[in-house]
Amino acid sequence: MIAPEGWPFVLVPLCAAAVAGALGWLPLAVCLAACAAFCLFFFRNPRRECSASADVACSPADGKVIACGVAPEGMAPAGLPVRVSVFMSVFSVHVNRAPIDATLAEYRYSPGRTFAAYTDKASLVNEQNLSVWEGAAGRIGLKQIAGVVARRIVFDHAPGAAVRRGDRIGLIRFGSRVDVFLPSEAELLVRVGDRVRAGSSPLARLGAS
Repeated sequence: MIAPEGWPFVLVPLCAAAVAGALGWLPLAVCLAACAAFCLFFFRNPRRECSASADVACSPADGKVIACGVAPEGMAPAGLPVRVSVFMSVFSVHVNRAPIDATLAEYRYSPGRTFAAYTDKASLVNEQNLSVWEGAAGRIGLKQIAGVVARRIVFDHAPGAAVRRGDRIGLIRFGSRVDVFLPSEAELLVRVGDRVRAGSSPLARLGAS
């Protein structure tokens, strides 16, 4: 499967490659075909399932855990003082998924800069959005953050929308990061350096004593 947003990035260079090949411009045709193949790989959208218990939040993103600890100032008053950050390289699956069964309680988008997504300041000043979800398992926040190469954040839902754990909630084009904000009582199930997969890797147990 491929994310719908990816088709223009696949079909345009593929058609251009066919034209270049017909005109005998073989090196250009090969480059354009390779570009189309990479975009087909980048926008892949594999099926995912999480077998963990219902009180476990699964990762919303594929990639590497680059931070586990205190959330930036401003999240504590919202009851979400703990942060886990997942960095997605250009080789990661970029479809983001709901970590729990929940309803979207709050959403806001903020334009901003394009610092490298793995840096701490990216979480504060880069183009980003914040979604807060509430469900039977608890409350959780997600921040999609654009990076140096990323040029568009896609978010699929409006406040009041209900999702199941593992459902698609959006994507970020070409390299980015997702911050997960958790309540203080959450038990982290990952640590810095771990590799996680959206919709299947357990990230934290909510409501842990």
